[in-house]
Amino acid sequence: MKHIFAGAAVLLSAIAASAQAADGWQAPTADQRCPSQWGAADERGAANHMTPARVLQATRLVKTGEIVELGRVLESGMPLFGTRKFEVLTKRTGPSLGANKRRSNEELVITEIGQVGTQFDMFSHQTIGNSLYNCIDSDEIGTRNGFTKLGVEKIGMLFTRGVLLDVAAMKGVDMLDGGYEITVADLEATAARQGVTIGAGDAVLIHSGYGRLWGVDNAKYNGSTPGIGAPAAEWLAKKNVMLFGADTFGVEVTPNPDKSLSLPVHQIALVVHGIFLLENMKLDELAASRTYEFAFAVQPLKIKGGTGSTVAPVAIR
Repeated sequence: MKHIFAGAAVLLSAIAASAQAADGWQAPTADQRCPSQWGAADERGAANHMTPARVLQATRLVKTGEIVELGRVLESGMPLFGTRKFEVLTKRTGPSLGANKRRSNEELVITEIGQVGTQFDMFSHQTIGNSLYNCIDSDEIGTRNGFTKLGVEKIGMLFTRGVLLDVAAMKGVDMLDGGYEITVADLEATAARQGVTIGAGDAVLIHSGYGRLWGVDNAKYNGSTPGIGAPAAEWLAKKNVMLFGADTFGVEVTPNPDKSLSLPVHQIALVVHGIFLLENMKLDELAASRTYEFAFAVQPLKIKGGTGSTVAPVAIR
């Protein structure tokens, strides 16, 4: 009889766990998420945290003046997700001109400049149904030449306090496994281990170690990846951060453990809370030097109506 009850208990537990996984995260309704905290007409989201006071606060974190580059080199052999491409065609001119024999070189770059390499995701990049950030209808603002609202040109320079959360080190590994979901407990434990806190307007960068595959094993890098799940994304959103990024192509765990969900962290950040995502970051140097707090700077290209921008962010320590 005890075995029967024990077996029933295990079965019920499994059913409950399965039901919880099947339910997963649910997108909030328009009434629940709109208007945004910055008003119904807002297009800048968490960029509204940018103030002269925040810039001055970030500069106080600079101790040595050393700059650490967090962006990847753009080249044809880098990991490219889906059907994205990157080609450079060199344009060399001649013959030599003038008595000084001047020649020049240029290049034609064929790519999705908003969504390759280290990239900054803007709010027009993702929807819930047809609805973008602040419940703007994507069909009403989408044109063949970009979006008439929520274009990445609205953002400009972001200069704020940066925080690195080295989850791989907290777990005692060089690299988290593909498909590992970084939890709220993981983020809290990492912050406690490093002696840092996360505040409003911060740029939070998550080191999983997966960046070591960049250009080495592109197929694995673009496959199943570690990353934050929906609960961890909501936890960061409640901290009112400016952006969060990672050394993976999507920041979030892929595939999501809940098979019914497709990239929910993108929706949580970009659509629901107006928080930017930074993907494909180079975080190994910061992690190796145990630099957990620094001044952070990134400026997306002013692509009118663009859904994002290839960027070269830096940490200044």
